[in-house]
Amino acid sequence: MSEGKVRLLIAAILTGTFLVPVNSTMITVGLNTIAHSFGETLAQTSWIITIYLIVMAATQPVAGKLGDIFGYKRMFLTGLALSLVGSIACVFAFNLPTMILFRSLQALGGALAVPSGTALIRHAVPKEQMASVFGLFGLLMGLGAAVGPLVGSFLIEAWGWQGIFWINLPFLLLSFLAALVVMPVTPTRKTPVDLLGSLYLAAGLSMIVLFITHPETLHWWSGLLLLACVALFFLREKKYPYPLIEFGLFRSRSYTSANLCVLTSNFIMYGTILVLPILMQQREMDLRMIGTLLFVYSIAMSFSSWLGGRLSKKLGHSKTIGIAFGVQLLSVFLYLGFSQDVSVWYTAFALLIGGLGSGAGLPSMQASNLESVAREKTGVASGVFSTFRYMGSMVASALTSILVGSLFYVMIGVALVGVLLALRMKQQEIKEGLPI
Repeated sequence: MSEGKVRLLIAAILTGTFLVPVNSTMITVGLNTIAHSFGETLAQTSWIITIYLIVMAATQPVAGKLGDIFGYKRMFLTGLALSLVGSIACVFAFNLPTMILFRSLQALGGALAVPSGTALIRHAVPKEQMASVFGLFGLLMGLGAAVGPLVGSFLIEAWGWQGIFWINLPFLLLSFLAALVVMPVTPTRKTPVDLLGSLYLAAGLSMIVLFITHPETLHWWSGLLLLACVALFFLREKKYPYPLIEFGLFRSRSYTSANLCVLTSNFIMYGTILVLPILMQQREMDLRMIGTLLFVYSIAMSFSSWLGGRLSKKLGHSKTIGIAFGVQLLSVFLYLGFSQDVSVWYTAFALLIGGLGSGAGLPSMQASNLESVAREKTGVASGVFSTFRYMGSMVASALTSILVGSLFYVMIGVALVGVLLALRMKQQEIKEGLPI
């Protein structure tokens, strides 16, 4: 592909995937309006958010495998088309059940598009430029999550809650048409889809998200059902000739470390954004100020993701990841001061450092994940990477309600684990003769 086509391809992928975090956070400011419109309680309406998280977490590993089998272009375009249909359908939802149904369709589209989009980057972008592209990818994904609530509030004021769904249409159409023209057709694999394994995995991940977001659903029998799904999934994958997730990939130290790194990094990131509002509200801080502080964190994370992609070209993946975890470790030590009556400027500085640490290593983690597998397996590798990212978020969410301020001490240990994982990756790079 020519350089111009590669740039257009990257633009098409980034435009489509950018909407995933936007739609994830933009809906939060519209919950009250939607609840009032449908005559439902806020607790019931929150299922609009829960269903999005469930579908995204449960579908991405399967979606990555589908991209490997049927081609990344086909699955990326299918994902965009489903997101488009889901967004239009949400506009015309007439009650909460239909909104939840159409919202799940929107999430399914995003889950199909993201793994195939990142896999296509591996196919189209030279290896030495991959970390930089993923840095830009991380910048836009972070900005999408940060500006989602702000954009959503303006859209709701202008056009009602329907505006947060209408806004998707021009971006999705633009991304679809550009991808249709410039996206290369990748090789397909004539292997069957492990439907039973997909069902076990989707059910298990769905229950994990459900237990975290709605703890009242956790009972002894539902816990046993989760354990049964996990056991059946592992047994199925060991016996089935075409497994959904090839556990043999985890024999690669770089691949395993990259996935564990994103889990630990996302644990620290989500721990920060979940605990901070609780502690600040206990100090009776204004909600707008809390929102501003979190915006500082998000912007710092987005900028450092772009910067981390550039650093990776000069320092190598392991060094960049090690520096990122070192900065995160420093920030968590600063967070310990939140238990005291510290100034807003101290809080903003600590969150600025935390945001820089949270974003800097992500491009190297994703690039290392994809570089560790064969090209024809980049779809499933991307899906597994996304699942590990969600797992870090979910564990942080579960522990936040239990530990609150004490979670910072856990985060210190997790950051130290991240540093050790980076050292492990460095040893593997030396062994393989890669630049360190």
